[in-house]
Order: sequence, then C-alpha cells, then structure tokens
Amino acid sequence: MLTIEPLSFADACAEVDRLHRHHRAPRGHKFSLAVVSEAGRRCGVAIVGRPVARAFDDGRTVEVTRVATDGTPHACSALYGAAWRTAREAGYRRILTYTQDGESGASLRAVGWRQAAVLRPRTGWDTPTRRREDRGTDRISRILWEQTRHDAPPLPPLADLRNAIRNEIRCAAPGCGLFFPARAGRGRPALYCSPACRVRAYRHTRPSA
Repeated sequence: MLTIEPLSFADACAEVDRLHRHHRAPRGHKFSLAVVSEAGRRCGVAIVGRPVARAFDDGRTVEVTRVATDGTPHACSALYGAAWRTAREAGYRRILTYTQDGESGASLRAVGWRQAAVLRPRTGWDTPTRRREDRGTDRISRILWEQTRHDAPPLPPLADLRNAIRNEIRCAAPGCGLFFPARAGRGRPALYCSPACRVRAYRHTRPSA
C-alpha cells in the first residue's frame, strides 16, 4: 500500500537527482510530494511548480515539472493523482505535465489525465539572451497532458498552443518557413527570421521586369 506525504523542496531535488533518467531538479516549486511504501521506504517524488510556458502561467495553473520513482508499481500514478488533488484543493483550475514521445502515459491515464497536444521537437533551448545547456532531450517530440476543474478556460487552438509554448513563430519568407524566437516588446511583430529572408520576401512581391 502506498501513501503520499509532503516533502521539502531540498529533499525532493535530492531524490530527482538520484532517480530521474534525463532531467536534473528544477529551480523552484509550489509544493512537492513523496510516495512512501507500507514499509516506510520513499519510492518516488513529484515536484509541482509554475508552468514553464509563459502562455499557461495565469496564476491558476500549475505544472508537474518532475516525477521520479525507483520503479515501484503504481508509484507514478499515485504521485500524479495526488498532485492534482492537492492543486485542486488549493484553488488551481488546471494542472499540466509533459511526457516524451514514446512514453505510454499509462500512469497519467490511470488517474484521469487527458492528452491535450502533441508538440514538435525544439532545436534547443539555448538562445543568445538566455544560455542553456543542450542535453539532447529538446529534440524529442513531447505530449502535453492536463487535468482541469469544470470552470477552467479551454486551451488555445493547437497551432497557437505550439507557438506559445515554444515562444516561436514561423518565418513568412517564401521558401523558408523556419521557426524563430518571437520578438518581445512593442511595435509590429517580426515576420522574417533574418535580413536575407526579409530581402527575399521583398523581391518576391515586386513585379518582374
């Protein structure tokens, strides 16, 4: 029999560093939980925090940013179920998490989570203004899952959702179509990923001689 206990962020991070296959511990949390066996052994942890994607960070949504277990049967399902129950009782309307393409999601389905979107791989999180280590996991498609209260607003359309999560837009130049980081700030949003694409688009619109 498995039971759920609250856990400090420091202890949760130590467990993630010990157990997780491909991610290190996150930077912060709203709350963390541990799943404990009948013998009193800690079998796994879940860390719940603010949504990583700014499009979802509305103050009423949280995200399960890490789940790590030692392989004990049903430990993952127990953590995902407890994470949503805890968040819902705290007043949150939606909880999110991601799995990598190829993972079945059985632990999530078992406790009522729904698949919300399939997201294409990134080319990486590293940008000139925010340096990130390339761990290779960014170039894998991801599945977005959710649980919601009855009064939660709907997610945006899938095309908008992908770009909002990635904070990217597609270059409008003929023959390009690459995704590039959306420009922040005022004024008209950027349409082209480079000066060369801007010139190409301008030439394309000019009538031929």
